[in-house]
Amino acid sequence: MLIKEYRICMPLTTEEYRVGQLYTISKHSHQESEKGEGVEVVKNEPHEDPVHGPGQFTEKRVHLSSKLPSWARAVTPRIFYITEKAWNYYPYTITEYTCSFLPKFSIYIETKYEDNCGDSENIFRSDKILGDHEVSFLDIAFDEIPERYYRSLEDPRFFSSAKTGRGPLREGWRQHTKPIMCSYKLVSVKFEVWGLQTRVEQFVHKVIRDILLIGHRQAFAWVDEWCGMTMEEVRCYERETQEATNELIGLVAPTISVSEVGQPTATHSAPASAPSTPLSDEAPDFLAPPKTRPRKKSAPETLTLPALRERASAE
Repeated sequence: MLIKEYRICMPLTTEEYRVGQLYTISKHSHQESEKGEGVEVVKNEPHEDPVHGPGQFTEKRVHLSSKLPSWARAVTPRIFYITEKAWNYYPYTITEYTCSFLPKFSIYIETKYEDNCGDSENIFRSDKILGDHEVSFLDIAFDEIPERYYRSLEDPRFFSSAKTGRGPLREGWRQHTKPIMCSYKLVSVKFEVWGLQTRVEQFVHKVIRDILLIGHRQAFAWVDEWCGMTMEEVRCYERETQEATNELIGLVAPTISVSEVGQPTATHSAPASAPSTPLSDEAPDFLAPPKTRPRKKSAPETLTLPALRERASAE
């Protein structure tokens, strides 16, 4: 298992981000879905935890198939999906990812949100962490993302919010920007296959890093769309978008309950989990086929069914 901690700052408050992330995930999931492909919402319902209190449980199936890069399609079944389960007790969330055909593969993410610039140490006090783990600060403005996911309108270096007056973000913005909050994410990737474990886990962390940067960039770049929405309004938007997305990918949309348990003022319901995975088209070296391997030729025409029937008739 490879464990890394990511810290992503945003020019928002944690209360603002609570609404912004719900909006961003719903919109992003709908944009990335099409007939037969995309994010199917299976459950979205209130959940009570004896330790963390009231929150929201979400289960999604990310249908991929044709969205996979060519190297992955060669080694996976034609139809499969990734299951995402999220337990949200904002400002604390837990998210798990499992694969329908790889039982030895899983991703486990714990997230905490705080109103600071990422300077809280030992925020995850867990017995599951043995020894030190790598901590990476991700900068939504100046860290590179894959070129195919770049949108100039979503670039925090140039975006300026008409409603909040925030942005563009300049060098060193995390030290002087107010308000500011940080998403602390402890990510554990497990792929228990001998000979491939280290390389696959490192590759998955690289993909997760890109996902986190893209999702947080969008949450800020779309701030004028969701700023001012109440939790009731964003929950309504979430429900309508989920039903439209399920219909878009050709699935029978279940009756989705997007409601919240009554909570005290100090406790917040959590946002849904991370946006769907943007998969790389480039295969990691260990999965690339040998360049010198000859192509497998198709069966000769003399073995086709019509030819065999003609031969049988002649005999």
